[in-house]
Amino acid sequence: MEITDITAMTVEIPLVGADAPLGIAPYVMNHREISSVRRVLVRVDTSDGRSGWGEMRPFLAAGATESLIEDGVAQQVIGQSPFDLEQIRRRVTIEYTNVEMFFAAVETACWDIVGQALGRPVYELLGGRNTPSQTDSSLSSTDRSVEFAFCLGICSLEQSREKAIAAQEAGFTTLKTKAGRDWRADVDRIIAMDAATNGQIEFRLDPNQGWRPDQALRVASALEDAGIYLQYLEQPIRTDMHDVLASLRYRTKQPIAPNEDTYVPHNLQSLIEHNALDVAVLDLTPAGGLSGLRQQVALTEAAGIPAVHHCGFDLGIRTAAICHAVYGMAGFALPSDTTYYSWADTILDQPFEFDNGCLTVPSEPGLGISVDMDAVNRRLV
Repeated sequence: MEITDITAMTVEIPLVGADAPLGIAPYVMNHREISSVRRVLVRVDTSDGRSGWGEMRPFLAAGATESLIEDGVAQQVIGQSPFDLEQIRRRVTIEYTNVEMFFAAVETACWDIVGQALGRPVYELLGGRNTPSQTDSSLSSTDRSVEFAFCLGICSLEQSREKAIAAQEAGFTTLKTKAGRDWRADVDRIIAMDAATNGQIEFRLDPNQGWRPDQALRVASALEDAGIYLQYLEQPIRTDMHDVLASLRYRTKQPIAPNEDTYVPHNLQSLIEHNALDVAVLDLTPAGGLSGLRQQVALTEAAGIPAVHHCGFDLGIRTAAICHAVYGMAGFALPSDTTYYSWADTILDQPFEFDNGCLTVPSEPGLGISVDMDAVNRRLV
């Protein structure tokens, strides 16, 4: 079996408006706001008639991303066997440039093809049922549910309360909210949502590098004073400040969870060596795919640090890949982020459905999903 063709296509799908219970548009962050999202879908075809799928966000522009995949990565991959993933990973290298993120969707599609060829779901190829800790033997091997965290942008106090209640009623036990425009308002919103849900939801606060170290410390201290202990503060300060991040970690009881820092090669090892993290927020795309992600989570588990998977406004293909990853790789111990509940349209023949904040990992071969090409063509950019 050989890879014969790679096709990249970009779709744009709107988010459901905030007037709906689980709607989140416009999704406001410290640097921009989002009402619709573009995603690049990647199909890898093989000589025996199989096709696998991957997905990523466009970088710089949709056309540029498509070209890098079809005219760049494809030339290194076509003619290779999708089973030879490690060999392919080493072929896709360019001096002075990290191209792993553009290879990641192709790599995911290869896992999809291999699973189809072997008649096994991807999570079994990754190691089978993961348990959150080495001593946890209480989970049933037939339970394929994976818990996710509800994600919310920056919004008013009243809307924050309403969304926290809606998330709780939908069965989510963890809520991540964006921050970074006004640290005082960020504190007030967490306190308001905690009160609205009677302290029954755990919170994550993510300013996307939006605070200075002194502001991050004041946020952490203010929440401690209010008796609120976050599940974690995500990337509170800018990247590549590992000594400062370690200092912040030792000065607060709020767990620290780098995210963007983990996208830079070798930064995860540096963060561990600097004792600069309590939780690692990882992402398969900058990691170069599922193989790179497995290497990263092996580092964090060896260091005794729980991992969680990041959300990039993922459609059904990458959501499926994340489900297989966190279910099949040891070390993912906390609910991964998602905004899947807020899409106004789907690209899958059978969309995922939440049950008490959980999705069921597909058990069919490969990623276990089927792409609705009519829906893709309807949303094509």
